[in-house]
Amino acid sequence: MIDVREVRKSFGPVPVLDRVSVAVPPGRTTVLLGPSGSGKSTLLRVMNGLVRPDAGDVRFDGEPVTPANARRLRHRMGYVVQDGGLFPHLTAAGNVTLLARHLGWDRDRIRNRLRELCDLARLPADAVGRYPAELSGGQRQRVGLMRALMLDPTVLLLDEPLGALDPITRAQLQGDLRDIFRDLHKTVVLVTHDLAEAAYFANEVVLLADGRVAQVGPMRDLIRSPATPFVDAFVRAQREPLEALREAAA
Repeated sequence: MIDVREVRKSFGPVPVLDRVSVAVPPGRTTVLLGPSGSGKSTLLRVMNGLVRPDAGDVRFDGEPVTPANARRLRHRMGYVVQDGGLFPHLTAAGNVTLLARHLGWDRDRIRNRLRELCDLARLPADAVGRYPAELSGGQRQRVGLMRALMLDPTVLLLDEPLGALDPITRAQLQGDLRDIFRDLHKTVVLVTHDLAEAAYFANEVVLLADGRVAQVGPMRDLIRSPATPFVDAFVRAQREPLEALREAAA
């Protein structure tokens, strides 16, 4: 579905991606995992054409992603950022339907799709008339998801979508998101630095370190057969506090 081949990207003198190759299969959830500064968010933006690589090749459904076609291809890729990334001067409904209105959808089609998405994202019907500042963090994230799904895209890209939420809201949204992924059978790429979140969602994990791919595979392989000392250290750093918490509660 998405093929990234030998991609390099620097911002000024700072290399962010170094010969990264990733294949995202259709109908599955791929998680880009890694510490801050590992290049995972930049890689996501390279996939949807928001960032142009310095070298390498990106293909979406076999078609090269170029400046000439990136906007058209992004209509087939829903994109969700942390805290929803909503326009503050538009209501929830205005944010969700913005692109559909720009593309000339008729009112009935927009209204019906908005109703479907409210049900899917479990957003209260009365929330669609509120502005982002009047919504909770979880509601803003649900609206951001609805906006990404408005055009019924083939691929859903999510950049740390739950990172700014409190633990209870985050757990609720994790469950809702996983149900949505399964029900819609979308190709999903999700960015996170959280090992447990990656394990919860991923069919396959791409662990990045310093702009390079450290290991690719199911989570069990990263845990049982780490490819490098970094992979082992990254997994241990997040597993050991959880194991200590379980022991303390026993």
